Amino acid sequence: MTRANPILRFFFWLIVSIFAGTGLLILAIYLFLAPTLPDTQELKNVELQTPLRVYSADGLLISEFGEKRRSPLTYDETPKQFINALLASEDDAFFEHFGIDLKGLARAVVELIRTGRKKSGGSTITMQVAKNYYLSSEKTFTRKFTEIMLALKIEQSLSKEEILELYINKIYLGKRAYGIEAAAQVYYGKSIKELNLAQLAMIAGLPQAPSAANPINNPQRAIDRRNYVLARMRTLDKITAEEFEEAAREPVTARYHGATSEVTAPYIAEMVRRDMLDRYGDSAYTAGYNVYTTVDSKRQQAANRSLQSGLLKYDRDHGYRRHDNKAPFTLLTVGTDELLQEWLTKADTSRDIDWPATLDEWSSLLRNSNELGLISPAVIASVEDNGAWYYQSDRLNWLPLAGMAWAKPYIDVNTIGKEPESARDVLTAGDRVWIEQSNDGPVLAQIPEAEGALVSIRPDDGAIQALVGGFSFGSNKFNRAIQADRQPGSAFKPFIYSSALANGFTPASIINDAPVVFEDKSLENTWRPENHSGKFYGPTRLREALYKSQNLVSIRILKQVGPRTAVNYIEPFGFPRSKLNADLSLALGASAVTPMELATGYCALANGGFAVKPYIISRIEDDNGNILYNAEPDVVCHDCEKESPADAEVAAEELLTIEQELAALEAQQEPDAETPANIAPRVMDARTNFLMISMLRDVVRLGTGKRALALNRSDLAGKTGTTNDQKDAWFSGFSPDLVTTVWIGFDQPSTLGRWAYGSNTALPVWVDYMSTALDGVAERPFEQPEGIVSVRIDKETGLLAAPGQANAMFEYFREEDVPKEPAKIITPAGGSNSTAEPELTPEQLF
Repeated sequence: MTRANPILRFFFWLIVSIFAGTGLLILAIYLFLAPTLPDTQELKNVELQTPLRVYSADGLLISEFGEKRRSPLTYDETPKQFINALLASEDDAFFEHFGIDLKGLARAVVELIRTGRKKSGGSTITMQVAKNYYLSSEKTFTRKFTEIMLALKIEQSLSKEEILELYINKIYLGKRAYGIEAAAQVYYGKSIKELNLAQLAMIAGLPQAPSAANPINNPQRAIDRRNYVLARMRTLDKITAEEFEEAAREPVTARYHGATSEVTAPYIAEMVRRDMLDRYGDSAYTAGYNVYTTVDSKRQQAANRSLQSGLLKYDRDHGYRRHDNKAPFTLLTVGTDELLQEWLTKADTSRDIDWPATLDEWSSLLRNSNELGLISPAVIASVEDNGAWYYQSDRLNWLPLAGMAWAKPYIDVNTIGKEPESARDVLTAGDRVWIEQSNDGPVLAQIPEAEGALVSIRPDDGAIQALVGGFSFGSNKFNRAIQADRQPGSAFKPFIYSSALANGFTPASIINDAPVVFEDKSLENTWRPENHSGKFYGPTRLREALYKSQNLVSIRILKQVGPRTAVNYIEPFGFPRSKLNADLSLALGASAVTPMELATGYCALANGGFAVKPYIISRIEDDNGNILYNAEPDVVCHDCEKESPADAEVAAEELLTIEQELAALEAQQEPDAETPANIAPRVMDARTNFLMISMLRDVVRLGTGKRALALNRSDLAGKTGTTNDQKDAWFSGFSPDLVTTVWIGFDQPSTLGRWAYGSNTALPVWVDYMSTALDGVAERPFEQPEGIVSVRIDKETGLLAAPGQANAMFEYFREEDVPKEPAKIITPAGGSNSTAEPELTPEQLF
């Protein structure tokens, strides 16, 4: 026993030395690392990286931008069943331990000693929070010790619920999803609160291997991990045996869901993204900004549909373009490539096909082909005389011959072939096609080659209500609404006529519509402009010339006003001066502008003569809802112009006293809430504006804009536009509440065809859109200002009508411009009266 004492003492002191050494080592590590530990109180105010989100004016999501998809939740918002699943999977003793799991760490140390490799880290959820928020993912002992000490510090600073909240919002769960709510949206397209037990367990199992074992990249491994989580929940008695069995049998229902857009407005989203990047740099993608636009979701959806419908109709009217884009078939007996190619050229399906394998491959092809609004991709499975079977949405569908009756062969822009007698004349098995779902059933479609744009603006302040920059943002991101400079043709004439009215002309002014020749050394040839019809109409009233869109009248009035005078007048409407030709070509709309610029100019016509600037961002909020920016646009204020007449009898001294007293009273009063902070400047006299609107209303009532009468409203005005060789088709029109411009043409300017005009190509799109955009908006007459009178005039001369004259009409004038001279009346033997040939002055002739 005595001899054993030295041995026992040796082992005793050895153990003491080991513990003391370990303690000293830990103390040394602590003293070394403690000064570098961050303040864990900062976790309470941590800013999670969240994406930029863009919303419509009514709060619907348009788009989101950012590498990290994240939607933070509070602990109380998290389903209890998910908490149980997560703790069962990651840290079942979370609510009992003090930040570290001694058993888990000991197990990790034993594994390291036994195998020489680090397998499990023994990390608790608190340690993972420390790593995710403060540390890197490198596997070193220093980082592990720092992680442990941080976990202990976090446990002292935060409650268990706060720690768990940080974890579930920070953890990466694959597919750019950070946090459990983002993961639920990515994998299931739902909120975490809407998921069932199997789906919750699937997400709870993702932290271990989010990229390699998520249900999209590796469904079988994800099922194995999900069932492990369910088994752990059953072991911990968090679910019943029945719940376990039912959830473990569920198939994988996850698939990738992009950002859930509630309003399709990709061109607008891109405009906002660029603006935010200019404002905030790269932090725009991570700081969680919420941008609310001026876009009305109802009007935006109508704009998408109307423009696509119009382009599809134009495309159908010009025939079907056959292509060789085929989807592959998988044959039961594998043949040579030549045999397969020979089979694919035939319409029958007599050969043996491995349909399950073929349909699987087609499904993959279709999933990777984006839907383009009204049309979606499909594959023709077989063709019969009276129709064809097409594969779409994981099933076969029937396309009748009537759905492809339009598909006459395209020959050129002016020529199409014969109507198909059989579906075999149009399609063959394996064709990759596009299908449009119409009210009458499916219709064969194709992506139009012609493009278009639609811009809709609230004229009182310039708020953009809807904008579409092309047929599909997915296939072409060029925003024609703001980037395409195109000649507006006759759609620009209202500004030429406005400058004429502002410089002495009246709607009754007589202009001679006769041939004119211009010789200019800068031109290679002599310029002989013509009306589109090729006819000349002689002396014509200004009003009539506008609604008939007579080119020669526009040229003559611009020549009299002067191109530079006209440019000076037109520029303040919102047109860049650099784009306005200071020559006679301006009269024919040869100065290229964007649809946005043309719509902006029309706003000044619609709102009574005030210049507004279009804007898309209404306000910007940070991720806590604090407003960082509020738009303060120039707003039309008719009442702001009204002034009380001065009393001419008041002496100068008395007037000064009154003004001083009024100023003192105003200083004591609160500002009028009705008066806007920024008042839009007037660029057009109110009376000139009214005369111009009355003429543009006649374009709709009597002229090229008659299709707009389908809306059955009396408060519409506008102008069509068609350029040389029908390269551009336009319609710009408005009510007092809404201005909309539509353009259609090819990106590389070429003719739309000899029958394509603004009246039958762009105007139907405008009518279709405005029927929805103005639904529920009461008719509102254009206000007639003081100083405008209506008198009867002779239609032929524009002079005052004689009493009892039969062919007279009412016309609006400024009071000072009312004709003084009556028309001369000839009473023939028959008794009816008519005007004599007038003796026109040189001014009237020109």
